[in-house]
Amino acid sequence: MKIKNRLSLYFSLLGSGVLLVVLMVIYLWFHSFIRNDFFTHLNDRANVAAQLYLKADEITADSLGKVRQHYLKSLPGELVRLYDSRNSSAFIPDNKQHWDLQTIETVRKKKYVEFTDGGRQVLGIYYKDNQGNFVILVSATDIEGQHRLDKMLQTMIVVFFIVGGLLYFVSRLLATQALSPINEVVKQMQLIKATNLNLRVNEGNGKDEISELARNFNRLLAHLENAFELQKTYVANASHELRTPITTIIGEVEFALNKQHTPAENEKTLQLVLEETERLRDTISGLMELAQVDMDYTAAELNPVRMDELLWEVNEFWTNRYGAGLLKINILNLPEHEGLLNISANRQLMFIALNNLVGNAFKFSGRQTVTCDFYADERLIRLKITDSGIGIPSDDIDKVVRSFYRSDNARKFAGTGIGLFITQKIVQLFNGRLTIHSTEGMGTAITIQFLHAV
Repeated sequence: MKIKNRLSLYFSLLGSGVLLVVLMVIYLWFHSFIRNDFFTHLNDRANVAAQLYLKADEITADSLGKVRQHYLKSLPGELVRLYDSRNSSAFIPDNKQHWDLQTIETVRKKKYVEFTDGGRQVLGIYYKDNQGNFVILVSATDIEGQHRLDKMLQTMIVVFFIVGGLLYFVSRLLATQALSPINEVVKQMQLIKATNLNLRVNEGNGKDEISELARNFNRLLAHLENAFELQKTYVANASHELRTPITTIIGEVEFALNKQHTPAENEKTLQLVLEETERLRDTISGLMELAQVDMDYTAAELNPVRMDELLWEVNEFWTNRYGAGLLKINILNLPEHEGLLNISANRQLMFIALNNLVGNAFKFSGRQTVTCDFYADERLIRLKITDSGIGIPSDDIDKVVRSFYRSDNARKFAGTGIGLFITQKIVQLFNGRLTIHSTEGMGTAITIQFLHAV
């Protein structure tokens, strides 16, 4: 069953249940009201009978009966009896003894009695008079009241089914409208395949569960897109990047073996083989790092990572490698709450990302001082790594984050062009943002920023 049908059914059942309870309460209230109102009429009849038969001493019983029949409208099936202290019928003959002695004694004892006998309502009162103490019993059938109740019940049944049907159709309409954004999201999801993971579903402007679903789905798509891109990049570039230095090495060795060369030529050949071998080593290291990132990326275990502590670990790594003082860390601001220094990430991957940025800064600045500004507050964590190296040409700033891409002015430096690509993917994985500002010949500033979840 579709969700909209299920919601419509649940809503209509709930609404119909509430309506049924309300109608039952109303019916029972009116039933009680009509019943009590009829007992009031019976009580009035009993008191009128007392006045007619017991107070009007000078009027004969026959005359009283004629007056009663002439001036008082009888209730349906009305029956009135008066019983004296000996439980004998007075004023009105009762040859069949309509009420038994037990009922008469009960009225005499309780002074006032109401009860139902079959379809008839019966009322009895105990009346004291100068002629004696009497029990007056009045009985009648409330045909008009029962007719009203029957009409009310029929009307309520009709209203119940009509309103129940309306509730179902209205709830179905509301459910369709409420779930229409999900239908749109589903239609957009159906368009996404492995070949177009760059597509995203519309998240809308709301803050409801559907928007949250779309946002989480888009995060999943971004994760999958990056994972597929990493794998595709690895496969597409590994063979090319490995083949080039190997081909060069083979060519130089074959050239050296074909004929005798002078020591200078042999030294030049060996130097070229060494350079290509080092390039091959760097390429293999980069590809291995890319493979590790790819593996961790697809199944990264997320934990709170304190970014200031991780930055000091990077500082310790480069201090051991190049000496103290070359990596200068400036703490610009820290939040009052230490928990705001954490991001949800994989510690090893974040170390690789920061290490790549600092390593590039040292490499392209000739091991000059590199500055890292750290800023954190209640809203974000920001790290800015600045060097005074060769810089990046303005046309290449958007290209250097591609895999294996190297600017012309960077080709004289060892490297494969993988590091910045890997760093950007890691930062994106943990919902961060990487921006580059650079001026050729003056240096580069790379900023990574993480927003705290609201």
